[in-house]
Amino acid sequence: MDDAQKDCIDRRTFVKQAAVAATAIGMNAHSYGRVLGSNDRIRIGHLGCGWRSEGHVNMVELASKQTQVESVAVCDIWSLAREQRGAQVKKYFDLNPQTYKYSEEMLARKDLDGVMIATGDHQHAKLCTEVVRAGKDCYVEKPFANVLSEAKEARKAVRETKQVVQMGTQFRSQPYPLAVRDIVQSGRIGDIVHIEQEWNVNEERWRFVKNDTGNNDEMVQDRKLEWKQWLYGRKSMLREEDTDWKRWLLGKPDRPFDPHVYLEFRLYKDFSSGIFDQWMSHGSDLVHLWTDEKYPKSAVANGGIFAWKDDRQNPDTAVAALTYPKGFLYTYKTTFGNSYRSFTRIMGRDGTIEGHGCEGGYLYTITKEGGRDEFSEETEPDYRSIPITAPLQEHEEVLHVPGAPSPSSQGPNDDDVVHMMNWLTAMRARKDPNANVDHGFSHSIACIMAAQSYWSGKKLYWNPEKEEIEE
Repeated sequence: MDDAQKDCIDRRTFVKQAAVAATAIGMNAHSYGRVLGSNDRIRIGHLGCGWRSEGHVNMVELASKQTQVESVAVCDIWSLAREQRGAQVKKYFDLNPQTYKYSEEMLARKDLDGVMIATGDHQHAKLCTEVVRAGKDCYVEKPFANVLSEAKEARKAVRETKQVVQMGTQFRSQPYPLAVRDIVQSGRIGDIVHIEQEWNVNEERWRFVKNDTGNNDEMVQDRKLEWKQWLYGRKSMLREEDTDWKRWLLGKPDRPFDPHVYLEFRLYKDFSSGIFDQWMSHGSDLVHLWTDEKYPKSAVANGGIFAWKDDRQNPDTAVAALTYPKGFLYTYKTTFGNSYRSFTRIMGRDGTIEGHGCEGGYLYTITKEGGRDEFSEETEPDYRSIPITAPLQEHEEVLHVPGAPSPSSQGPNDDDVVHMMNWLTAMRARKDPNANVDHGFSHSIACIMAAQSYWSGKKLYWNPEKEEIEE
């Protein structure tokens, strides 16, 4: 036997042994065949080509500077959207991506490793199920689901296929939220009694998007403008003949074609819960990260449309209050009519952590204020003398994370290469990423309960044994 024959037999023996080992840890032949080496190029397809998909392509391009990855395919039922995303991929990667109208066409490709989903909220869970059943890894935007049965089905599919699925809740990969988790779980501020988030903007949010009616400076600045007049008096870029309306509905009750519902779905209750799906999904996921909780015990929500009377259905101002098994209250609040000082506040028996700014801000402070051993008489500040504009006080410690960007109330943008790299690394290693399907299921429970409470006017409860929402 020559050396070449010996090497060949050694390789065959290695492959057989590796396959046996893979089977022992629960990998089937298909998933074993998809194990990627550190130098293998990962090929990504984009499912849904709206504005968030633009960020996804950008994330892949940023990651390509650190590892072998590229975008090779785009899929959207609207011709203009897939043309726009295809042009972006060509610009970023100097290749002509294959374009597809329907998901099953793109998922039939054998050379596709992962799919990034950026579609309507009501489509996320169903499409995630379709992607993993086709043997592809998946990055799916939040909310993971806004229908409980769909969340269960998608979770089941991920568990059965063992595909690597990352939620678009990128704060689980970012240094400051993780540092806050470590402080909370160290017991430094004592048992948590209340976590409060108030994230505000003063804008029409999700209305007048570029590919629909758009907007301009005149519209934004004219305080007397009739919003309905702008919405219905201008022609949308979306025409029914350029898409597949029934496919977009994806099982929702049939209704007449409406480009505003299609492109501004976050404002319409049959397709999204708006504030809850979009922002509280991030907020509740942070609460779960920090406290290691998996679901709320109860939820109640309220709000209304107070600022933007433009035929939207979902509230522009909303508040939700949820209790958790470990014994604390979580309150989430947003208004689109005033942008004053967004914050996050974690209140423990022995101190407080304050986050300055919306969502993923990087400016956190820790203080004993509010705790049982707050201050001695000599060190307690005279609050009457503190200027109302003072952002930080002497007794507050600013959280710094070694090797991370400097503290900032803005934080990184949504196109987070760290979270993207975590997914790609997990794909190569065939392990769970930072924001796995169970985390997505957890934030979905919180958001679904809040939305159902808002519309029903009832306080709702989670039954963890049955995994059902009850009154």
